[in-house]
Amino acid sequence: MLDALPIPAAIIECTAGKLRISAHNCRFRDAVATSTAATLDGLSAQCLSGDGLIARYLADWFADADTAKTDLDMRDGSGVAARFYQLKLAPLPTHGNCRRALLSVVDRTAEVQAERSLRAEMLRDSLTGLPNRLAFTEVIEAAGREPGEGGGHAVLVVDMLRFSRINESMGGLAGDELLITFARRLISALRAGDSLARTGGNEFGIVVAVRSTDDALKAATRIQDAMNAPFRLSELEIKVDCAIGLALMQPGQDAEELFRNAQFAVKQAKASGRPEVYEPKEASLARRRFSIETELRRALERDQLSMSFQPLVDLKTGEVSGFEALARWHHPERGEISPTEFIPVAEESGLILHLGRWAMDKAATTLAGWDEETGQRLPFNVAVNLSAIQVARDDITAMVGGALRSSGLTGDRLTLELTESAIVQDPRRATRVFDALKGLDARVAMDDFGTGYSSLAYLQRLPIDVLKIDRSFVSGMMMDPDSVAIVRAVLSLAEALGMSTTAEGVESRELATTLAALGCVSGQGFFFARPLAMAEALPFWRSRLRTAGRRAY
Repeated sequence: MLDALPIPAAIIECTAGKLRISAHNCRFRDAVATSTAATLDGLSAQCLSGDGLIARYLADWFADADTAKTDLDMRDGSGVAARFYQLKLAPLPTHGNCRRALLSVVDRTAEVQAERSLRAEMLRDSLTGLPNRLAFTEVIEAAGREPGEGGGHAVLVVDMLRFSRINESMGGLAGDELLITFARRLISALRAGDSLARTGGNEFGIVVAVRSTDDALKAATRIQDAMNAPFRLSELEIKVDCAIGLALMQPGQDAEELFRNAQFAVKQAKASGRPEVYEPKEASLARRRFSIETELRRALERDQLSMSFQPLVDLKTGEVSGFEALARWHHPERGEISPTEFIPVAEESGLILHLGRWAMDKAATTLAGWDEETGQRLPFNVAVNLSAIQVARDDITAMVGGALRSSGLTGDRLTLELTESAIVQDPRRATRVFDALKGLDARVAMDDFGTGYSSLAYLQRLPIDVLKIDRSFVSGMMMDPDSVAIVRAVLSLAEALGMSTTAEGVESRELATTLAALGCVSGQGFFFARPLAMAEALPFWRSRLRTAGRRAY
């Protein structure tokens, strides 16, 4: 019966604690004969007793078959010639006080070798031959279990900058060649005991033994210096910059978390141009920005934002000449979230397009509502800010036109404020947007004038109606003669070009009086009013009408 089985098998009997083989098939005999391991040799009838691995396995099973394991993995030999077996026990009917079991031997050598080969492929980067991202995680985990030279380790992430330009200009083969060359040079820059892996398309990870943060920074600087020399591709020499971020390993820290920390530091390194160490405070701020992005998206979907209106006051008459519409966000749990915090998040995430359309519609609808409430066409307009991201990605003309149609306003009731950066990023597109807005009869203002990099030629070429003088110049006028000179020059320039002017950040009566004397048309700032809720704006306009004639600056 045993000879009919396709695998080595034997019947093991246990009588009064003594083990013996009562029967076996030819395959079992051949397996014992070719074995080099003492444990498998111990299956012979003369060697079943003793303290060997198989003897203990059999003894435990016969002592308590319900709790003992029924299989045993074993290795026969070493190196490439090693063979792997799995022993399994199955109970047979007992004869008197003799207990019996069927022992089968499964040769798992091919299976184990295939698993090892597959695992090696899974952990290796096919292009560079280095360990890949998965393997690097295991390297970090192993380093965490073993103290380094100085008792600690650091993870470095090296990112090749502008790598996509190589692929775009020279093709994928050149990009692959550069990656291989880059990897080889990284290897030459490592010390004994350092571990290198390719963790992404143009990203490499390194685990180094360090004594301190300074030691880790020295290692990063040494690696960056080694990569400074140009790389030769075909007949070209290419200078490749890299950004290096590093994170120090803490006891018990998760490998994935440590790697993410180093990746976060890479972003800081790209901005600073030097190796950067992960700072938990910076990461906390980044997580807050991400949280704000998620909650801002929900707030926009649920219409949970509000609009405030900051008055623009005519410096000669004291009357309100307009309002600047400003988005406000009162979070139900966090309270007021400053626009200086959520606007950059909106621009970075693309939510600024949704936010900008909401602001345009809200401002136009509110102004139309005031007209209806007073029964007249009010003698002021509302200014709405446009982000450079909106100018670059959105159809501004369609957005403004849609807001005008839905509210019933004419274009001259709206002023669109753009910063200099919106113009500098894409002058041609900005010119088209400006011309289209003028086609709708809307006014165009250049916000924060003097803080950007725009050429004076833009002022001559673009149909700009208003220059808004940045608060950084206005607030220093009472103490800094240079600020006065700059403001005077801007006012003269605007007058020569036929533009109106608005001063931002008017905080005192003296500033308002000085700006009026210099010829500035209007001003806005806390001296006149802080941003007002929608219900407060119209009463404020009325109050200025009653007192304008008695107001002096």
